[in-house]
Amino acid sequence: MSSIDQSGRRLPPYSEEAERGVLGSALIESNRVIELCLIKSLSTDSFYVPAHRLLFEQLLGMYQSARAVDLLTVGEDLKKSGRLDQVGGYAFLEGLIDSTPTSAHADYYIDIVQQKHLLRRIISQAAEAIDHCYTDDDAEELLSRTEEAFFELSDKKTASSEAWKDIVYKTAGQIINGNMLDNGVPTGFAGLDKELRGLHNTDMIVLAARPSMGKTSLAMNIAEHAALGRGGDKKHAVGVFSLEMSQEQLVRRMLYSKAGVPAWKDYFSEVDQRKISSAADQLGKASIIVDDSAGLDVMDLRARARRMKRIHNVDLIVIDYLQLLADKRRSREGRQQETASISNSIKAMAKELKIPVLILSQLSRAPEQGTRDGKPRLSDLRDSGAIEQDADVVLLLQRPSYYNKELDAASGEDTLAIVDIAKHRNGPTGEVKLNFFREITRFEDRDERHGVDGSAE
Repeated sequence: MSSIDQSGRRLPPYSEEAERGVLGSALIESNRVIELCLIKSLSTDSFYVPAHRLLFEQLLGMYQSARAVDLLTVGEDLKKSGRLDQVGGYAFLEGLIDSTPTSAHADYYIDIVQQKHLLRRIISQAAEAIDHCYTDDDAEELLSRTEEAFFELSDKKTASSEAWKDIVYKTAGQIINGNMLDNGVPTGFAGLDKELRGLHNTDMIVLAARPSMGKTSLAMNIAEHAALGRGGDKKHAVGVFSLEMSQEQLVRRMLYSKAGVPAWKDYFSEVDQRKISSAADQLGKASIIVDDSAGLDVMDLRARARRMKRIHNVDLIVIDYLQLLADKRRSREGRQQETASISNSIKAMAKELKIPVLILSQLSRAPEQGTRDGKPRLSDLRDSGAIEQDADVVLLLQRPSYYNKELDAASGEDTLAIVDIAKHRNGPTGEVKLNFFREITRFEDRDERHGVDGSAE
């Protein structure tokens, strides 16, 4: 039940008793309790009563200066700064200790104070949203901003409270034991995972290529590997935004690819049917969430991604592809500025959701001109240099056989696909070679040979 002030208005949620409990505990056992407050991200704003806020600020300042914190030292410091009367004098400080017989329940008091603070922030955010409803014309943008604001409240509520020391030792152990992939989503391709160490949280990974190179196939192969836990890896929930293909088209392609059955066949044998049935059994167990809405605005996409994260707890998001996204806020400024804004928004989304985002992008015609034989460069990223700047990783995909039809099939050159790690913010660059089996739109590690029907030789 909410409290009512003398004018009949409802007071914001707060617990004076819990706030006093935190402060009293801090005066009794300062080091442990104040350290606990810091670990749990309790701040001066967490307190509602002004005197409590002022006193907590004083306690934090003394603790961070490595000074003794007790009834006497705190009182003297407040007196010297002329703020003792503002908190209620020595009688108030003594009353805190008297009303808090033990500091053993400090953790409980802190949780109550945090819960009440969160409720006040929700009320404040909701009130702000209501005000904007009367002044803003763009309902969709307002909805996206409001959803983002509430997501941030939830994100801060569940933020990690791991101590820096613990994170350092845990990360060092992962490096020493070669387990850094535990922190990333594996691509399922040995060569790529060796260089990238998986796709890491908050990273924006751009997979770029000219049309017909197979970038959608490669992205969906990665999504499949992540969702099914290829090679015994952990299974991950994957969100896919397919702006070009419908969900049915995407599923059909994935079934053919997983089964190793060419999509162009007019007749499916019993063996083909068994393969497709087996592929369906496997893919049906995968946690892949597809949104095939066309013509999405980037703010709308971010709102949908937040819902994916909240409802399905996705570990990876795939977007196919960047040039099909729009940004209504920048559309009048030209395509280059609009693309730059979209790229920046996608990177911000990766950081906000704390997951890797794999976004596909087209390249300009430059690789097909002159003597380059289709070899792409970073400068070929279409529409904006901001894509290169925002990306943590840029993968440029090429297939030499697309431009040279005379490559020798016996040597495997006709299936060669090259993934150029052209940018890697936290690691090496270089080329990784894969096999691409066009008939089944499937990529495999280069040392794995398959027939045209996808069956291992």
